[in-house]
Amino acid sequence: MELAHSLLLNEEALAQITEAKRPVFIFEWLRFLDKVLVATDVKEKQKKLVEQLTGLISSSPGPPTRKLLAKNLAALYSIGDTFTVFQTLDKCNDIIKSKDDTAAYLPTKLAAVACVGAFYEKMGRMLGSAFPETVNNLLKSLKSAESQGRSEILMSLQKVLSGLGGAAASCHRDIYKNARSLLTDRSMAVRCAVAKCLLELQNEAVFMWTAELENVATLCFKALENSNYGVRVAVSKLLGTVMATALIPKQATVMRQNVKRATLEEVLELMAYVVFVTTLGGQWLERNFATFLSHVLDLVSHPRATQTHVEAVYSRRCVSFILRATVGSLLGEKAQIAAAKDICQAIGKQMKAVEAVVNDANSENKAGAADVAASQHVMVCALQELGSLVQSLNATASPLIQEPSIGLLETVTSVLLHPSMAARLAAAWCLRCVAVALPFQLTPFLDRCAERLNNLKTSPEAVSGYSFAMAALLGGVHQCPLGIPHAKGKMVVSIAEDLLRTAAQNSRLSLQRTQAGWLLLGALMTLGPSVVRYHLPKMLLLWRNVFPRSLKELEAEKARGDSFTWQVTLEGRAGALCAMRSFVAHCPELLTEDVIRKLMTPIECAMTMMSHIPSVIKAHGAHLKASAAMVRLRLYDILALLPPKTYEGSFNALLRELVAEFTLTDNSANTTTSLLRSLCHYDDSVLLGSWLQETDHKSIEDQLQPNSASGSGALEHDPSSIYLRIPAGEAVPGPLPLGVSVIDASVALFGVVFPHVSYKHRLQMLDHFAECVKQAKGVRQQAVQLNIFTAVLSALKGLAENKSTLGPEEVRKSALTLVMGALDNPNPILRCAAGEALGRMAQVVGEATFIARMAQYSFDKLKSARDVVSRTGHSLALGCLHRYVGGIGSGQHLKTSVSILLALAQDGTSPEVQTWSLHSLALIVDSSGPMYRGYVEPTLSLVLTLLLTVPPSHTEVHQCLGRCLGAIITTVGPELQGQSTISTIRSSCLVGCAITQDHSDSLVQAAAISCLQQLHMFAPRHVNLSSLVPSLCVHLCSSHLLLRRAAVACLRQLAQREAAEVCEYAMSLAKNGVNITETGLEGVLFGMLDRETDRKLCSDIHDTLGHMLSSLAVENLSHWLMLCKDVLAASRKEQCCTCKDEESEKKDEMDDDTMFTALGEEDKTKPSVAPRWATRVFAADCLCRVIMLCENANKAHFDLALARSARLKNPKNDFLVLHLSDLIRMAFMAATDHSNQLRMAGLQALEDIIKKFASVPEPEFPGHVILEQYQANVGAALRPAFSQDTPSDITAKACQVCSAWIGSGVVSDLNDLRRVHNLLVSSLDKVQAGKGSSSQLYRESATTMEKLAVLKAWAEVTISYYIFKSETKPKRVLKSTEEDEDDFGTVDELPPDSLITLVQPELPSLSRLWLAALKDYALLTLPAEFATQLPPDGGAFYTPETIDTARLHYRNSWAPILHAVALWLNSTGFSASESTEETAAAMPSSQKRATSIMLTQTPGPPPTTKSLPELNKDRMHLILGKSYEFRFLCSPRPEEPVEHVTSCLQALHTLLDSPCARIHIAEDQLLGVELLSVLHRLLLTWDPTSVQLLVTGVVQQIVRAAQDYLQEKRNSLNDIGEKENPLALGEGGESGGLVPGKSLVFAAMELLMFILVRHMPHLSSKVSDSPSHIAAKSHLSEESARLVAATVTILSDLPSLCSPAGCMTVLPTILFLITRVLKETAVKSADNQVPPPVSAALQGIKTIVTLPTVKTDETQNQWASLIRSTLPVTHQQDFCCPVLDEVSVLTAIALFLWSASTEIIGVQSLQNGCINRFKNALNSSDPWVQAKCYQLLLSVFQHTNRALSTPYIHSLAPIMVEKLKAVERNRPTNNLELLAVQEGVKVLETLVALGEEQNRVQLLALLVPTLISYLLNENAFASASPASKDLHEFALQNLMHIGPLYPHAFKTVMGAAPELKTRLETAVRASQASKAKAAARQPPPTVHSTPTIKLKTSFF
Repeated sequence: MELAHSLLLNEEALAQITEAKRPVFIFEWLRFLDKVLVATDVKEKQKKLVEQLTGLISSSPGPPTRKLLAKNLAALYSIGDTFTVFQTLDKCNDIIKSKDDTAAYLPTKLAAVACVGAFYEKMGRMLGSAFPETVNNLLKSLKSAESQGRSEILMSLQKVLSGLGGAAASCHRDIYKNARSLLTDRSMAVRCAVAKCLLELQNEAVFMWTAELENVATLCFKALENSNYGVRVAVSKLLGTVMATALIPKQATVMRQNVKRATLEEVLELMAYVVFVTTLGGQWLERNFATFLSHVLDLVSHPRATQTHVEAVYSRRCVSFILRATVGSLLGEKAQIAAAKDICQAIGKQMKAVEAVVNDANSENKAGAADVAASQHVMVCALQELGSLVQSLNATASPLIQEPSIGLLETVTSVLLHPSMAARLAAAWCLRCVAVALPFQLTPFLDRCAERLNNLKTSPEAVSGYSFAMAALLGGVHQCPLGIPHAKGKMVVSIAEDLLRTAAQNSRLSLQRTQAGWLLLGALMTLGPSVVRYHLPKMLLLWRNVFPRSLKELEAEKARGDSFTWQVTLEGRAGALCAMRSFVAHCPELLTEDVIRKLMTPIECAMTMMSHIPSVIKAHGAHLKASAAMVRLRLYDILALLPPKTYEGSFNALLRELVAEFTLTDNSANTTTSLLRSLCHYDDSVLLGSWLQETDHKSIEDQLQPNSASGSGALEHDPSSIYLRIPAGEAVPGPLPLGVSVIDASVALFGVVFPHVSYKHRLQMLDHFAECVKQAKGVRQQAVQLNIFTAVLSALKGLAENKSTLGPEEVRKSALTLVMGALDNPNPILRCAAGEALGRMAQVVGEATFIARMAQYSFDKLKSARDVVSRTGHSLALGCLHRYVGGIGSGQHLKTSVSILLALAQDGTSPEVQTWSLHSLALIVDSSGPMYRGYVEPTLSLVLTLLLTVPPSHTEVHQCLGRCLGAIITTVGPELQGQSTISTIRSSCLVGCAITQDHSDSLVQAAAISCLQQLHMFAPRHVNLSSLVPSLCVHLCSSHLLLRRAAVACLRQLAQREAAEVCEYAMSLAKNGVNITETGLEGVLFGMLDRETDRKLCSDIHDTLGHMLSSLAVENLSHWLMLCKDVLAASRKEQCCTCKDEESEKKDEMDDDTMFTALGEEDKTKPSVAPRWATRVFAADCLCRVIMLCENANKAHFDLALARSARLKNPKNDFLVLHLSDLIRMAFMAATDHSNQLRMAGLQALEDIIKKFASVPEPEFPGHVILEQYQANVGAALRPAFSQDTPSDITAKACQVCSAWIGSGVVSDLNDLRRVHNLLVSSLDKVQAGKGSSSQLYRESATTMEKLAVLKAWAEVTISYYIFKSETKPKRVLKSTEEDEDDFGTVDELPPDSLITLVQPELPSLSRLWLAALKDYALLTLPAEFATQLPPDGGAFYTPETIDTARLHYRNSWAPILHAVALWLNSTGFSASESTEETAAAMPSSQKRATSIMLTQTPGPPPTTKSLPELNKDRMHLILGKSYEFRFLCSPRPEEPVEHVTSCLQALHTLLDSPCARIHIAEDQLLGVELLSVLHRLLLTWDPTSVQLLVTGVVQQIVRAAQDYLQEKRNSLNDIGEKENPLALGEGGESGGLVPGKSLVFAAMELLMFILVRHMPHLSSKVSDSPSHIAAKSHLSEESARLVAATVTILSDLPSLCSPAGCMTVLPTILFLITRVLKETAVKSADNQVPPPVSAALQGIKTIVTLPTVKTDETQNQWASLIRSTLPVTHQQDFCCPVLDEVSVLTAIALFLWSASTEIIGVQSLQNGCINRFKNALNSSDPWVQAKCYQLLLSVFQHTNRALSTPYIHSLAPIMVEKLKAVERNRPTNNLELLAVQEGVKVLETLVALGEEQNRVQLLALLVPTLISYLLNENAFASASPASKDLHEFALQNLMHIGPLYPHAFKTVMGAAPELKTRLETAVRASQASKAKAAARQPPPTVHSTPTIKLKTSFF
């Protein structure tokens, strides 16, 4: 393939390859040429190129090759010289004229035709002179050409016309005359080509839309007869465009000729509406909507459109389609509201006419009755469109309802009294849509309907209409998250009961009342178990009463009654069964065995009744058949939902009924089921044509499907569908007619029951099926067979799902005969079903021999059969076998299957055989996986050959080739990345993709895209994005849904990896003026969200934009924020227009003028509609994501000063903080929109902004933050959310934002804060109003949510106040000490108590409410077994009916409330008087039991009496508080947000701050232990370090509490002076044993150990011994270090809680851990900082070593050995360690020496180790280590116990003296070195002081000369370094100091060495002289230089 990549065709290479590969080689060369021609200079090679290309024309190229060939030739001439173009053109014309009509010559002719077309398209008028001859030539051969030729010629003519434009006028008529007759050609491809050619022609040919307009229309209608989808789309496009041009001609053509314009009325008669309106655009539709609407609605009222019921339904669906496709997608929201008004008026007008006829009952007005009948269809269309409009507008539709002049609700409710049921149902549906869009209307609607139903009980229409409306509204509740009040359920039940009770009283109403009653009860069930639970006993009773109690009664019934009572009875029973089905479907949780048993009584009775019905019908007339069928339908439906085991006793009778139903035994009509397509495999859609389900025209294309009543769904077929959930992808529920529905239900139930039936019965049924098929003839046989096959498929599917088998040999045989017989049935759908059934059988039988037999049968058939039918059927059978048995099961047949199918695929005579065999091949490739690898090459070469040769008009073949290609790519998989051999496979795949991509059929293109998507997944480097992405972008505007889906799915995958490249390549289209504008691909995708309704497509668009956002938004902030802003601002523009004042009126007048002048050349680039609300919500979510992405990117995004400086360095830098005003504006726009979802998203964005930017300072005004300037915006955005009519969820969200704003500390001025604060106060009043005060619109839990949100917000504000208070206090102190600071900085700062002035007044009531809420939560979280203890009438904020939903709201808000309560209790010192009293009083004793149960013990006396002292109440609180914590901390759910855990721990910490809580927890040790074990469990589930830090804080509090308590007890013992040793108190007692589960110390150690091991895994022997453990020790992060430090501190506190014996138990562990931590963390750092764990460990060692408890006699020996074994651990050198921090280790050793001297003295080995450590340190090269070493030695030398210090002095003093002497030669150069020397000198001085008088001279003889050696002479002093000078001064000072101290010894030493004396004297003189000089100049400086670095913590 690489050889094909050259400018000229490589003829040598071509000659060397095999004949078969040449076409591919040529195609690949043309592809390469197509890419490079544009960029190459072809001058030299043009001649040769033209020769090669024209030579290819006569080499009979295939369709894709000729297309490329023509394109390249034309391109070559347009960029190179054109002088030979006419020669080439003549050559082509000669070929076209040629008389050779053989098949072999055809490709050459077609190639010539293609070239001519391409020339004219590219060069147009340049070839003008030759065009009449060309056109005549083409038209001549058109007459004699076959179908391929005809379509190719027409395509060329289209290109000629487009290239020449108006210049071809002279030929227009000829072309028109010749082409128009071909609109009815028998080839569909030709019809499409004609339509496209005429479409091109009408651009210039005026006569087509003037004189010939009528004829064009007639031709178009003829063309639609027996057409396929492609033709229908093309012809409608032609007719619609011609209509549009006739109405508004293009400017240019009108100028040239004086044309009479058609009127709108004339044009509308022509009937191609959707294209017509789309062509004229949304603005035109907006202006002419009223005319358009009335015309379209007239269509449905036309008597010829509604001759039969099914036709009427079809007409309605067509009109609904027209309205949806125009109004739904072309109009923006504002225009849609206007359209809704027009529709409303139309409905009102119709209804008035109907009322007139109804009231005028006396005149026998036949015409009037007909009008009423026709009006129902108009009503249905209008109401459905109105409903759809309102539903798509959602909350933005509120103006429609609120404007009284429109009267939408009155109009719609008036239709509920229409005489026709269809109209009433449509009105009910419309009300449901309004209620779902505007949930606040739901409850008032229900009430209004209930009231009217009561008032108009005597009108049959009213009973029926209002019950429909109520049922519809109840069905809509599940789409309204806030629900309806619980009481509405009771209301519905009582109305329904009343209707059923009074049904028998009035025969005129009995039918309607019965139906209405059961319909309402069925609808009630959709409210779910929480409502139905309360009414279940009553329902069971009602159901039982509808049916006879016993068989005897049932028998007696037959003889009674007339036809009317039977009708009412049957309707009643059908209704009851329907309500049951609704119950089973919507309340599965209530289906206990007992309930099922009670349900089975009426159901079994209904089954028995079925057998009696035929005799009743015989007796009372056939009009009962429908009611009987309805009963059967309901019965089948409910049985399919119940477990088959419950009715297995009735299987026989039931199966008889079912089989009779779908084999049409008692049914003379040939009704077929609608389920067959859905039971066949989705992949077979290419054979079934069911892909039409996936087009934008689904709703009308359905009507052309072959099964009965297909596409004729309508509400009146089954009123119960008004309350059921709508099947996905449908706008309005459309149940099929009863006849079809019953058969569907019987087939579905057959599939459920079949797996549970005995083999004997299975055999009987299968034989019976064969018999039925044999008996029936003709059309009936087809119908029966279709139904039987659907049932068999349903049964086999059921078997597979139940994992059961088909049965013994005879059952299989019978089934096989049935299936094999249908494989050669002429009906393709049956063949498809038979293939599917065969595969399913193989799956459920699962035996190799059986599969082999089936496969062999098909092999034999395929080898012998010659007819198309059996070849297609059996080839599919092979595919299905492989599909269901998988590669392994069918492996041995693979070779034969593949060879047979490859042979069949080459059968060029029958495209059908090719399609089926290729489809099967694709199935086999898919299912065989890697086993197919050996057949990839031959398959691939066949696929390529076919792609290059099969005519493009055989689109199905090409679709299957695309499928095969995709399957092959998947099979080869990741191998495709490889080099060498695989590259040919890869390039073949790429060629295949290129051919399919270029095909004209959308489905083929979609297949190509998915192939490329697979290739990109496996071999991303080889997919050329620069060509793929632009082609995908073009497809985004395709009119074909499947193609748009494929394109978006592919973009989604590409954007995941290479978002930046994708956007860049997409932008390259913007230059060429294709559908991409400067907003790029993102802009197009946002625009698509407004137009697309397909769920899958929209979710893919969301994902694609999401991927692009995450990889690009941070880099291109402005671009993405602008995008979001434009989308969000759209709503503003629309809203502004609604509030008109004088100015805007004027502006509007002007707008109208400009509009009319600009008509016709409307700017096409603008998006057609303003973004709709759903898109705006998505944009607001994107905004939040951008903020989140920036947070993870760069600090400068949230720091204005940083951002500005970075911007100065590089203007391209962009940071979020620079766009803050935009962010606020967007959040504000969203938060104040009409749409509730958008308001939620806006508030969320606002909260994010506040949280992220609250602390960003404003660089220009120090002390202020950047958000301060936006207070007004924030207040304004929040205010509307607190208005009366705002839904609870929005108010709840707004409360959260309020608390974030107040708590953020942004606003310092109290008055400014008050704005937002008042909102919270007002909502607090709402909360205090208590239950049931407000008029309820939503379910009670909505109120719960709102109230708890308010309490949570207050809690957060309170918490932030307390935190603020604790932070500001110390700052204040600082300020006052630094007097020199001016006070101006503190003026604008918030006085620390200002927030409290807002919170304080509310605290008493708040605390009461908080405690009530916490009490509720405690009760709600009780385990299920305590459910009986819950108060019967609910809690403070929830009602018993809504417990489940309330729980969630409590779970979201309890944590901050708890924290606030803890803070408040702590601040009042648990002495809050009045509220406590109330709470305590409010707590019934049962509740106390509940709380104490939770704690599993009640500390102290039971708190029942109120007169007990205050303490008890506090205890109460504590128990309360604790119980929440316990409940929660024991079982934090993994989905709980981490904030809850932290709040909870903070609350705990706060509680333990207060003394009485600490006493309480210490008194009752078990409480502490329990709490610790809970915390331990918490740590196991929660990982974040922040949580662990909080936990250690709480543990420390508990340990401190215990310490204080123990200390007090010991003190009291001391005071009393008991004999007992106070120290023996504590854990461990005399024995030293700690009991796990009882011991606080043990629990604490367990928990602390866990934390340590988590951060330092090598502490645990288990971890370090495990093989997976890696020895490397990681560096602790800052947080971890703090944690480890905290842990160590607590560990060292634990021994103080133990008795001496207890200490001995725990100390080994504790000391081991502390010393290990010390060694692990004491790592040398550059700046000599001591890490927190090290200082904690040292502090810990000190605490332990100085413990008083261990020094008792009993434990003395143990203690000594413990210390002796600990010390060496500290001074052994670890070789694997990094550089240890010597200082810390030495400090530890010194601590031991200093504190535990007695235990260590005389242990030689220890002593040597320690001394060595010190020696090493002294010899260290690091002056810091030396300095510290000297300091520590000083402390050791000074130790009071001489036995300890003497050996150290002896060993180490000499070394020190040596070191200090050496300084003279090597003076210090910096402060650190100086410090070391100074410290050393101090030690020597100390030794001198310690020595006895007689040795002093010797000692001074060491010290004084050393000091004197440090002195400098005058010359040296001048030039010395500062450190050196300091040393000189230091030595001098010390000498001056020592002399007077030991005068005698000093003199002796000085006398011995005269040279020392002179040095000293010189130095003293010099010093005095310089002092005198300095004194003259300035005050004397302090000479003594202090050590520059001190140890952080002093340990001594």
